[in-house]
Amino acid sequence: MSIDTAPTPRPGGTRNGRGETGSDPQPPAPPAPARPKERRRPLLIAAMIALVCLGALVSAYAYLSTSETEDVLAVRETVNRGEVIDQADLMTVQVGLDPALDPVDASQLEEVVGQRAAVDLSAGSLLTPESVTDAVLPAEGQSIVGISLTSAMMPSEPIYAGDSVRVVATPGDQGELREGTDPVSVEATVVGVRTVAETGETVVDVAVPADLAPELAARAATRKVALVLDSRER
Repeated sequence: MSIDTAPTPRPGGTRNGRGETGSDPQPPAPPAPARPKERRRPLLIAAMIALVCLGALVSAYAYLSTSETEDVLAVRETVNRGEVIDQADLMTVQVGLDPALDPVDASQLEEVVGQRAAVDLSAGSLLTPESVTDAVLPAEGQSIVGISLTSAMMPSEPIYAGDSVRVVATPGDQGELREGTDPVSVEATVVGVRTVAETGETVVDVAVPADLAPELAARAATRKVALVLDSRER
């Protein structure tokens, strides 16, 4: 009687000729799906390139506009119309080049000093050729008379160079005008205004016809005059 000694195969596996147990073959993995081809859009690419170039141009222009500056004159202290411009009234500033602006170059400082303000010059504003004048005062046939006035002898409205005013003689000690007479007045044009710090009075320089200057100066010396501001409408 013979005994079969062959090993019993294990479930799920076979034994090969070398006595090794092998597993069942696995099915092959399915192939990966092919990636869809990307469509190239030439117009979109061209638009992106154009935007990049435009941004570079804008940046370059902004840099050049801020880096290219020039020294010009600006007003440090307010100068009223008709007043003489002093060097202390001006300062040098740097501004970007702009065709819309026409400031006075800083190199012309000495030419501007000594001229008069053609308009009211506010502190911080740029000086332009139209804002100064070299007109000589007084003009031919005119004289300038200075009148010292208290606050009660002039309007509370500020007086500026260029204003049309009348200097009116006030009554004497009796405080009454002679019956049938009108107050004596002289028409004048203001050319300068300044305040005397020690007395608080205001000195107004007025231009009048040369033949009226002596009488006006004599009346102003008596301090019996008042200043009347006429309309500023032109």
